[in-house]
Amino acid sequence: MTERLHILFATDFSRWAAGAEAYACCLASVWRADLTVMTVLEFPPGLNPEYPVNRMYLTELMKTATAQLADLKARAAARGISIHTRTATGIPSEELLAAAKAEDSDLIVVGTKGKTGLEHVLVGSTAERVIRTAPCPVLAVRMERREGEAGGSDPCRGVSLERILVPIDFSDCSLDALEYAVQVARRSGASIRLLHVLEPVSYGLDFSLLHVAKREKMREVIRERLSDLAKALVEAQVRTDVELHGGLPPDSVLERAKTMQADLIVMGTHGRRGLSHTISGSVAEAVLRKSSCPVLTVRSPKFSAGHRRVVPPIDLPAANV
Repeated sequence: MTERLHILFATDFSRWAAGAEAYACCLASVWRADLTVMTVLEFPPGLNPEYPVNRMYLTELMKTATAQLADLKARAAARGISIHTRTATGIPSEELLAAAKAEDSDLIVVGTKGKTGLEHVLVGSTAERVIRTAPCPVLAVRMERREGEAGGSDPCRGVSLERILVPIDFSDCSLDALEYAVQVARRSGASIRLLHVLEPVSYGLDFSLLHVAKREKMREVIRERLSDLAKALVEAQVRTDVELHGGLPPDSVLERAKTMQADLIVMGTHGRRGLSHTISGSVAEAVLRKSSCPVLTVRSPKFSAGHRRVVPPIDLPAANV
């Protein structure tokens, strides 16, 4: 790609945001992307910012944020990364989304915990609201930065992007997520594992050998489609393998990610069931809540002008599987 990508990293300078910072800096370095670091001075709507007490409060927040951004800029410079900084006042999710649109960002990087250190609850959080409506893919990083990873000149110290897991249900959204994962793998030299989860069937009074035979036939069709996808990725020089696994999708995705020691999960935010754009109650949300590795959600993929698609269209026969 000849175009420079633009990464927008949102931070509240918590230790969880430091983990996301490591990924933002690494990707900016490896992808040779522009990096904007943004922090939002949280201020409830309806309050008068000119009221003396509020003005004093915002002044102190700005003073602290300015010093923290300067420190972050120095850390990035030590790793050979030049960053732009941006400060806004208001509701974090709204300000971040506005900035992503204004800067035409290609990727947003966020942590999934904030200064409170609450357990990983996305519903109603800044991360969930951003993922739900972002104009570009969002990388959500749950882990903290570990001791000894903050220093040094290596921009990718403490970050690994060698193994990517991509759940596939053959919906347009999941195929777009795979297309985006291919770009990530190419830029990072990573391999991809395609995972399709066969959900359990609720057999009723219509249980019959014919029903079982139809399901086995569908299993074979799915294997063929996975093979077609893998072949296309290999031809694009991306190391790829496939896996067909039974169970509930969120549990299976998390279990396979742990077993293969995935460095990243890339997935769409809605699938074949025709869910709306909201990830509430979806597989994506369930994975985001519990994944021990970063999750890159793809709702609105962004590709460069003249991008040649690698992932072929895949059509599954209509069937209850």
